[in-house]
Amino acid sequence: MNNINFQDIKGAFLKSKKYWLIYLLLITIMGLSTISKRNFTDPSFEILIFVIVAIFGILSITFYFSNNNKDELHRVAFVIIMIFGITAALIVPICDVSDELEHLTRAEITSQGVLIPHWTGDDVGIHRLYNQSDEGKYSTVLNPNVGFETIQSLVFFSQSREKTVFDIEGDTDKIDHTKFVDGSAFEQNPFFGYLPQAIGILIAKLFDLNVIWILWLGRIGNLLCYATLISLAVRKTPVLKMPLLAVSCIPITIYQAASASIDSMIIGLGILAVAYFIYMLKADEKSIELKDVAIFTVICLLLGLCKLTYLAFIFMLLIVPRKNFAFEKALPVSLGSISIVAIIGVLWSRYSTPALMHSWRSKLNWVSSTGQISYLIHNPMFAWKFITQIFTTDLAWMVYGVFNFFSAGSKYHYANTYYLITVMLLLFLLAILILYPENNRFSKKTRLGSLLVLLIVYVGTCFVQLLTWSSVGYVQLGINTRYFVPLIALIPLIAAFNYFDWDKAKFDNYSIVFIIAFMAALILAFTTKYY
Repeated sequence: MNNINFQDIKGAFLKSKKYWLIYLLLITIMGLSTISKRNFTDPSFEILIFVIVAIFGILSITFYFSNNNKDELHRVAFVIIMIFGITAALIVPICDVSDELEHLTRAEITSQGVLIPHWTGDDVGIHRLYNQSDEGKYSTVLNPNVGFETIQSLVFFSQSREKTVFDIEGDTDKIDHTKFVDGSAFEQNPFFGYLPQAIGILIAKLFDLNVIWILWLGRIGNLLCYATLISLAVRKTPVLKMPLLAVSCIPITIYQAASASIDSMIIGLGILAVAYFIYMLKADEKSIELKDVAIFTVICLLLGLCKLTYLAFIFMLLIVPRKNFAFEKALPVSLGSISIVAIIGVLWSRYSTPALMHSWRSKLNWVSSTGQISYLIHNPMFAWKFITQIFTTDLAWMVYGVFNFFSAGSKYHYANTYYLITVMLLLFLLAILILYPENNRFSKKTRLGSLLVLLIVYVGTCFVQLLTWSSVGYVQLGINTRYFVPLIALIPLIAAFNYFDWDKAKFDNYSIVFIIAFMAALILAFTTKYY
């Protein structure tokens, strides 16, 4: 480890003064846009959090300026994601993220060393049924003989959803290891998507911590894995480092990364796959070895097992120029990798699809995949309605969702219209993804190929939702921006017009300020909403 040079830190602090002053102005404006009347009753906690994120931001900007001349952006990425992610993990209410309670249940089961949850009966036992007449809340049906075996402490999280530790009792109780059976535990998901959370939960158990630490350490373990994946991605890509970092730090992404959700793994692996793809695109002639193809294949496979439609990322191998490979028969090798991923994906889907029956989703009586397919065949215009909706209304919703936090319970975050922050964030993303001043002229093959992969994943994911979530004859997809964050990372390869004679160093300096400010805005938005 390099010795700390306080003179360098002092110099970076003074050099970055203008930028952290801009940061303070930004978080002041965005923070004020999130407040409501209730925040004026007792604003002490809101002021405290503002001061904390202000200090964190200044320290993060100083750290960036002490490393930006050393090609160390990947270290900056790790540090800022961990700083603001841990803050989010503690601030965001209990099991507030979509399906986080079920993800936490699966992670707890994994912490027991059970990699594949064991279903204990033929009928649904303890499970959460969707009740449309109860404002979207879940009710619990008890049958202690059927379901997945977890621990009694999970009941605390079920009863405390979307509340803060200031609003509940029992968070300081010790972990109750009494056996408890739950009817939903994401059996269809791969075990490795829950290892980081499980390690955090296991630490909480081993040190006999209070029950709330099951959630907090589970979230932090997940965040640590995400920060590591993004750091690897930023380090691996030879170009577009700052745009990849910007996508990795979109508030909706940090919201997922600082939770118990497997979406953190999906986004992290997806951005790492894009980074590795860029590395192969920009590689010198005859420099890509078989091991590089193997690594990319494994990344795409792991990603696809977490979300099947992302198996299509493996097709990006066909876009890499053949001259970049160090071995002959690059095309057969690429086709072989694609075949391996496809076969494993099909085999996995044959396991994971029936596993969906072991959850509350199987009880959504308006959903029928066979019925939807039959309706689609007999009503061709329904297909046109589906296509037009996902490229109009749903796409607009995806764009709006960059600062829109979905909750599956009673306090829907999308009731909060953070228009100012959303517009600022969208303008920033437009600038850094499309207008980034780095002369990377990607070929027409790269642009079209990347666009095709993007469309396959996007349309494929929407179609899966049509079959597994929407009622027969209706297009109610229930999709969210978090499903498509890795696709945002492909936009610079598809549509960038980076021919502007701007100072890249200054562009990066301002970019890091905005990236950190938007993460701070996430913390402030949840503080003013819940505290």
